[in-house]
Amino acid sequence: MTFLWSGFLYFLVLIPALIAVYVWILPRRQRFAVRYSSLALVHGVLLQQSGLRRHLPFGLFLIAVACLVVAMSRPESIVTVPANQATIILAIDVSRSMCSTDIQPSRLQAAEVAIMRYIRDQEPNTRIGIVAFSGFAELIQAPTTDKEALQTAIQSLLTGGGTAIGSGILKSLDAIAETDKEVAPSVSDTSPEIAPTPVPKGAYAPGIIVLLTDGVSNTGLLPLDAAQQAVDRGVRVYTIGFGTANGSEFASCQSSDPSEFGRFASEGSGGGFGKEIDEVTLRRIADMTGGEYYPASSANELEGVFTHLSTYLIAKHETSEASVFFVAGGVLLASLALALSLTWHPVP
Repeated sequence: MTFLWSGFLYFLVLIPALIAVYVWILPRRQRFAVRYSSLALVHGVLLQQSGLRRHLPFGLFLIAVACLVVAMSRPESIVTVPANQATIILAIDVSRSMCSTDIQPSRLQAAEVAIMRYIRDQEPNTRIGIVAFSGFAELIQAPTTDKEALQTAIQSLLTGGGTAIGSGILKSLDAIAETDKEVAPSVSDTSPEIAPTPVPKGAYAPGIIVLLTDGVSNTGLLPLDAAQQAVDRGVRVYTIGFGTANGSEFASCQSSDPSEFGRFASEGSGGGFGKEIDEVTLRRIADMTGGEYYPASSANELEGVFTHLSTYLIAKHETSEASVFFVAGGVLLASLALALSLTWHPVP
């Protein structure tokens, strides 16, 4: 729970002050003597002045004061509410290492099959967008519920040089911002826009980013800087590291620049041609944004990852001010304390 006007919480020092005054008054009240004509009457009075009856009204009054002080501080809590329409942006790495054949027929083709099956399994009102990134990122299909258009976009993917994970995240944020006006678009170091006020921690937009990559970011904005912008907007990023440790030779993938195919070996590492997966960064992106990281070293594992992702799309998280509940509780407790005090200790 957070507080919009947290300075009012300092008034809680009134609680120990009131207790000190109450303890100071108690001995002075006991000095007064009253004459009774019968011991039976004295016994009845002692029962009436039991510890519970004597101190309970004051205890309830203290709790009421605390509730009202908290209410003045305007507490906010994170609540989960149903999402009327979810938006999913699939950010797909189309660098040339996705042509590696360690996963048959190639990483890219296996990913396309898993993604198209995932699209078919979504609810009719779920909007899905496609972002492809290599050395730069492009929105190749704006969020839509048209599954045929999405499949056409997936089948038209072309590979290119470089891996700009940060650019893929920013382009995905912009795609979500186009469909959800509560999400601010991304900003860059050279743009004049002022960064938006970060959302409260734990509050999430209904839109998510699913980022699939097989390598290490080597161009564009740093991935963690892009992830911070997602954090500020409450957009969760689920990351998938796809591929085996060493990769293999490349298949004949479609390329946006076919003349580059002779340079595949320059992207290699270890004993193979496929790039190593930067799992540390992918896990960090997921942890920062409230998502999760999934490794997938086969086509079946990748399909299992996409099946698991569906469970995250049924709700969104919003902030709700809870002052009214504390006000109601404070008034109720104060009224009860007054009623008990007048009943057990009537004014002569």
